[in-house]
Amino acid sequence: MDMRPVANIVGWLAAIMGLLMIACGLLDHFSGGQPGDVFIVSGLAVMMLALCVAVATANCHIRFLDRRQAFLLTTLVWTALPAVGALPFVIGAPQASLVDAYFEAMSGMTTTGSTVFPHLDGLPMGVLLWRGLLQWLGGLGIVIVAMIFLPTMRVGGMQFFLAEGFDTLGKIMPRAIDIAKYLLGVYVLLTLACIMAYSVFGMGLFDALVHALTTISTGGFSTTDASFAAFSGSLEYVSAFFMVLASLPLVRFVQLLQGQPGQVFRDIQVRTYLRWLGIASLAIILHRWAMGQGSLPDIIRGTVFNIVTLFSGTGYASEDVSAWGSFSFVIIFIAGLVGGCTGSTACSIKIFRWLVLKESIKAMITRMYSPRAVYLLRLDNRPLGEDVVDSVIAFFTLFILTLGLTSVGIALTGLSFQTSVTAAWTSVANIGPAFGEAVGASGSMEAFPTTAKWIMIFGMLAGRLEILSLYVLLTRRFWVG
Repeated sequence: MDMRPVANIVGWLAAIMGLLMIACGLLDHFSGGQPGDVFIVSGLAVMMLALCVAVATANCHIRFLDRRQAFLLTTLVWTALPAVGALPFVIGAPQASLVDAYFEAMSGMTTTGSTVFPHLDGLPMGVLLWRGLLQWLGGLGIVIVAMIFLPTMRVGGMQFFLAEGFDTLGKIMPRAIDIAKYLLGVYVLLTLACIMAYSVFGMGLFDALVHALTTISTGGFSTTDASFAAFSGSLEYVSAFFMVLASLPLVRFVQLLQGQPGQVFRDIQVRTYLRWLGIASLAIILHRWAMGQGSLPDIIRGTVFNIVTLFSGTGYASEDVSAWGSFSFVIIFIAGLVGGCTGSTACSIKIFRWLVLKESIKAMITRMYSPRAVYLLRLDNRPLGEDVVDSVIAFFTLFILTLGLTSVGIALTGLSFQTSVTAAWTSVANIGPAFGEAVGASGSMEAFPTTAKWIMIFGMLAGRLEILSLYVLLTRRFWVG
């Protein structure tokens, strides 16, 4: 396998990250942040190394990536670039250990939102902006991967979306570049709109910038230890609105801008996501109201915000949801495993796969009581091929297996059952928060054992790459061709 196209793309991406590091360094410099211009030094070093790699592999043909190269590129982007992103955390504030720095960068790039940094309020502005940029870049990257690479890689049933016009592998450039430009345009417009909305409703400009980056990427990194509790009130509704938008397929917004507004609500994923989101919110609101957990307006606002942040996998928090009671917590746990729509920055299993699973179960039941009946599986008035169903079932199987093994592995490090299960849940589903006595008051996982952090890093990577994209690299057949 020719590694040069993969190295060339990763080199250019790392160079872009180095340039953004320099921007964060300039912010620190002019705001009186950390001394030594850590980000500028890191950015220059990264750019020099990355450009050397890019120039050394410039004679390759990236216009014709094959399937194996696509698998390798997808995994390498989310393993190598977090290592690049971790560099400023080690040599500058907060002077984290290697595992903590890589954990934070991996959590950022995978838009998980879990953190091991306990004192965000005291960190320089450049560090807080860099954390937001890591999530923004990771969110954009996963949308592009989901709509360009995964369908032709046939990962988790994504081949169903080949009919959307994204059949690109083998002729992956320039068609992929056109698609990426459209998605980038929508992504930037949503981010700018979110910055403006946050500012209008009372958030400071810097906080609005960082939170917009982490809202549209459904990442959840905040500028304060209190997370979104520091911005309660109308800003919670603003944030919930943009988190919902970010959880919808970005291609529908492209069609909206092209004069096809009806495509958004014709999408069965969109309708199902909004319906399930409404049902879950209503159930928790009624339960909390019956339990007398506050005034109805406060209950509605807090519930809507926190259920949206968990459905979308953003991971912000404005309240301690574990104090809502067992009934509400079960709904919250399930919501995290449902996720948002395919083709969005949202994470977890996603609506599309749940719908495919539902259709498969309906077909199985029909065949049980009527063996001679012909039942054609369809989704959104389109036929579901056996390869799509098989891929989705394989995804569910590996997702549950990964979740279980991750829980057991974390528990073996000495953490409690609740902490282990929620840590596995939050990492594999890329949600953000965990619960238990080892989790700090600010939600930090700094106190977790080093082994537990490495297990969570693997879980975050596996979950963000849709499980199969990572596991295929662990097979001998992939490397021997």
